[in-house]
Amino acid sequence: MNYHFIAIGGSAMHNLALALHDSGHQITGSDDALYDPAKIRLEQAGIAPKVLGYRAENIHQGLDAVVLGMHAKADNVELIKAQELGVTIYSYPEFVYEQSKHKTRVVIAGSHGKTTITSMILHAMHYHGKEIDYLVGAQLEGFDRMVRLSDSSDFIIIEGDEYLSSAIDRRSKFLWYQPNIALVSGIAWDHINVFTTEDIYIDQFRKFMNTIIPGGSLTYFENDPKVKALVDELQVPIRKFPYVAAAHEVAADQTMVHTEEGELPLKVFGEHNMANLEGARWICQQLGIEPLDFYEAMMSFKGAAKRLERMPSSRGTVFKDFAHAPSKVRATCSAVRRQFPDKKLHAVLELHTFSSLTPVFIEQYKGALSSADTAVVMYDPESLVKKGMAPIDTSFIQRAFDREDLIVINSVDALRAHLEPCCEENAIVLMMSSGTFAGFDFGYFQNE
Repeated sequence: MNYHFIAIGGSAMHNLALALHDSGHQITGSDDALYDPAKIRLEQAGIAPKVLGYRAENIHQGLDAVVLGMHAKADNVELIKAQELGVTIYSYPEFVYEQSKHKTRVVIAGSHGKTTITSMILHAMHYHGKEIDYLVGAQLEGFDRMVRLSDSSDFIIIEGDEYLSSAIDRRSKFLWYQPNIALVSGIAWDHINVFTTEDIYIDQFRKFMNTIIPGGSLTYFENDPKVKALVDELQVPIRKFPYVAAAHEVAADQTMVHTEEGELPLKVFGEHNMANLEGARWICQQLGIEPLDFYEAMMSFKGAAKRLERMPSSRGTVFKDFAHAPSKVRATCSAVRRQFPDKKLHAVLELHTFSSLTPVFIEQYKGALSSADTAVVMYDPESLVKKGMAPIDTSFIQRAFDREDLIVINSVDALRAHLEPCCEENAIVLMMSSGTFAGFDFGYFQNE
């Protein structure tokens, strides 16, 4: 088949393009910017755009379909040309569904934890030599791609995102997948630029639960009241499997999970990860992996990229985490505090997304950094200008986070100056963002 990707440089998009290329399909693509690792991966495969930018001539009748990325706008010249020619246009999730509609679909959803849970399941399957197709939102150790689509596997595990499918398809991505087996890890209002009220956001998960194939199953975190309420009202004839955090204890900077065979050491930690662990165990059990086999695999699971990822450092202990939503920031800080109770915790949070820079949403961060000894919030004022948003007063941020000692910074230079005295042996530096800290080089921590 001959596929063209509009906005091929996205994390999920370029991995899908590579997976299809590896399967022998003809792939072309376009984008207005390419960054590593997408750039180098597409170049190595020989399918990187020759010239940046979008051009109508890239679209022609010889294409079997166009895959439209979320970053492409509705007035994209290639999209318009495809519509004029009647070329089949898929959003990313629609295409994934079309490629997997004859498989058993396992979809992991939730405002937080879905990448880690998906990664845990894939790690366990890989550890025990079980082949499975997948779509995951982070790079995993032992996996070359974030997407695998094959003719040989009867199962696919999909990380289900609640964000919009494309500029011309305003449905949440996970509404496409129609899972046979589903999991919901928790619900915490996010993406307020498109889900303008909490009720609208929660309704996406209600709709998702109603897409589960009758006779299928829903595994859910029962300590989340919003999730529990939706499950209680659900009328679809499915099996329901509630879970809570796995029994565990922390001693001497080590988390041990309790099993029938005794205590086993883990490389991941935190109450939220113990909940992720139990959710993943329930899914693996439905896929044929028994609990003790699952825990054996989890002993070597180091986590997904940017999910409490321990960074190379010669200047103390440094963790990098994708946390940006208030609930995830709160959970991540608490996890590090509990794992390392005797060390000083320096937390740095970058407000990067549209939601996190919106005043009504900033107020949701109250107490999120309270576990840290020192706390910094970083944001780029230019981002506000680009988004057409009003400046944010430092005192407002301090009040919203409920920390008078909160430090607010706006540049990489200020970040380096703050970190300098924090990089000590008996300290933890926790860097949290869905962005790049304005291009901060993490090699800083390896330079004395």
